[in-house]
Amino acid sequence: MTWKHPSSPVTKKFKVQQSVTKVMATVFWDSRGMILLDILPKGESFNADRYCETLDRLRHNVRRKRPGLLRSGVVLQHDNATPHTAKRTKELLEHYKLDIIPHPTHSPDLAPSDFHLFGPLMRYLGGKKFEDED
Repeated sequence: MTWKHPSSPVTKKFKVQQSVTKVMATVFWDSRGMILLDILPKGESFNADRYCETLDRLRHNVRRKRPGLLRSGVVLQHDNATPHTAKRTKELLEHYKLDIIPHPTHSPDLAPSDFHLFGPLMRYLGGKKFEDED
């Protein structure tokens, strides 16, 4: 029991909510839709090895979802994050003949994903609740 003055405002009880969990997603898409969505498992680091594995999956998905595109050329847009600029990554990109359009980190210019992906994704996910990460 708490003693208070009769003119004191009523104390509000707050509902306890589960904290927000963040996930890291790497998304590859084109004008026709998503080609690959890669979710980084909890506890794993996003490094050059992980990114190269993702590029392997991307190449497989491009072959399956966009037949002929690998022959005509695939262009990726990267910032200068360490996994994107690592020697192993550069060698794999060259081996797969994937071209890169650089996008400087903290650039004031919007990347296409900022405009065409993140907005619709946030509107789609807004207000939804998930019981677990799956």
